[in-house]
Amino acid sequence: MSEILCQWLNQELKVSQTVSPKSFAKAFSNGYLIGEVLHKFELQDDFAEFSESRISTAKLNNFSRLEPTLHLLGLQFDQNVAHNIITEKPGAATKLLYQLYIALQRKKKSGLTEVEMQTMQPLTHTKLQSMKSEVFRDQRLSRRRQNEIMAQIQAAIIQIPKPASNRTLKAPDAQKMMKKKIEAEDVANEIKNFEALIKKDLQAKESASRSLDTAVQTTTDLLNTYSDDDYIKKIQKRLEEDAFAREQREKRRRRLLMDQLIAHEAQEEAYREEQLINRLMRQSQQERRIAVQLMHVRHEKEVLWQNRIFREKQYEERRLKDFQDALDREAALARQAKIDFEEQAIREKEIHEQIAVERAQARYKKHYSICAEILDQILDLSTKVADYRMLTNNLIPYKLMHDWKELFFSGKPIYEQASLKHLSAKPSAEQLVELEKRDFLDNNDYEEYKVPSDKK
Repeated sequence: MSEILCQWLNQELKVSQTVSPKSFAKAFSNGYLIGEVLHKFELQDDFAEFSESRISTAKLNNFSRLEPTLHLLGLQFDQNVAHNIITEKPGAATKLLYQLYIALQRKKKSGLTEVEMQTMQPLTHTKLQSMKSEVFRDQRLSRRRQNEIMAQIQAAIIQIPKPASNRTLKAPDAQKMMKKKIEAEDVANEIKNFEALIKKDLQAKESASRSLDTAVQTTTDLLNTYSDDDYIKKIQKRLEEDAFAREQREKRRRRLLMDQLIAHEAQEEAYREEQLINRLMRQSQQERRIAVQLMHVRHEKEVLWQNRIFREKQYEERRLKDFQDALDREAALARQAKIDFEEQAIREKEIHEQIAVERAQARYKKHYSICAEILDQILDLSTKVADYRMLTNNLIPYKLMHDWKELFFSGKPIYEQASLKHLSAKPSAEQLVELEKRDFLDNNDYEEYKVPSDKK
């Protein structure tokens, strides 16, 4: 049902606030949306006086203005229903909105205006509703007055007036007490008179009803004797209708009297509360000072608590900052170590490359020198052979060619480096080379000499 009502409110009526089944009770707790719905159907002319606020005075104002319109539509609306809606009791707002939906659909089909609906209602019913609305407004005014008095009490507690002399305070206090006693006695007398009047009215009604019953009985007896049955039945029916109407009037009158009594009791309750508040306001200066001192102590305690929280917050921020600084330092050291490691790696790589280049150059020089030496020996051998062939024009003897080959294979120079005829005590390097060549050839000859003899 709540979903149907939400669809009707959001899509058809398009109210100012979007209503959902979960927030249904809260949305209608202040009565503003109910007034808006009635205003869209041209039943709430004072919708401009409604308030969207959720304070108690605004809610009382809205529901007091809604009450006559809801009664005009034939809905059962009283203080209990309003209290249930204000306190967001589950199902209260949904039930009222469903009844309002049915009543508005009925009104829409009939096509009646607000004025026509008011004229069609009985006069006693309108008076009764006006009395109820007045009672509701009186209660609202009394509650507003209580709120104002409580605000005055708070202002009096906070703002301490200067102490006055006892002489100036005694006379006004005595006069006020006398006035209050007189007013209390007058109110008590009025209540007693009102109760006595109610009792008299009830007794008069009972006696009138008894006399009416006896008169009806006598008339019926007489008519039974002097008239026919049909005429008697008509008269009896008319008398019964008159008695029923009289009883209904008496019931309405009693209801009005009870409403007046309830309103009077509410006024008395407000008066008693006002008296109690005035008595509380007459507290001593010392109590006010104690209250102010307590407020100051609470304020100082609150300040200390706030300072403690602020100091703890500063400590926490300092710890976080130190921790972040330590992390930053470690990160900087790690970055520096990484940079140093990269530089060391670059240096070692350069040294490695330099060593590799030097090794390559050394190998190249070594190979170059070996190749150059071999090439020189080849050239020496070839030139030696060419010179011999050119000079002798004959083949080279086997023994000579064998010696040259042995010198070539051993890497010794084929050409004579120095003369050994004039050998000194300290021969030169060339002479030493020649001596080595001679020893080498002698050893080869000896080895060749030994090999054939061994074979034999």
